[in-house]
Amino acid sequence: MPERRIIVDHVLFVVEDLDASRRLYTAALAPLGFVELHVQDDGVHYGAEGLDDFAIYRGSPVTTASHVAFAAEDRTAVDLFFDAAIEIGATVRGEPGVWTQYSEGYYAAFVNDLHGNNVEAVWHSPAAVEDAPRRSGAL
Repeated sequence: MPERRIIVDHVLFVVEDLDASRRLYTAALAPLGFVELHVQDDGVHYGAEGLDDFAIYRGSPVTTASHVAFAAEDRTAVDLFFDAAIEIGATVRGEPGVWTQYSEGYYAAFVNDLHGNNVEAVWHSPAAVEDAPRRSGAL
């Protein structure tokens, strides 16, 4: 991933069923190197290296129709994120591939979480990715 300035410190989604959402996010984020950093009765914080950048909390109203993109270290991590999320109950929004409307090196996959949020894993290749499916369209 290119060197970038952090502009969002953290993101929190409100969920209805914390246990189901926890299973989904814990499995999907593991290939990206994100783990459960802090667990309490009503919420879970995820991140890497002690930085809790993403959290889910039980409550109402739930977060719907939002979008969050998680950085992946490589193409394999994107594929594993997608497979894990679908296996646990997310639905397909955009299968892994190069999303050409963003760049020739934008390798990503998109799923809908249990509340219809658009959850993405993206790897920014330093060069064009030639040997992957080409995708296009707004997600």
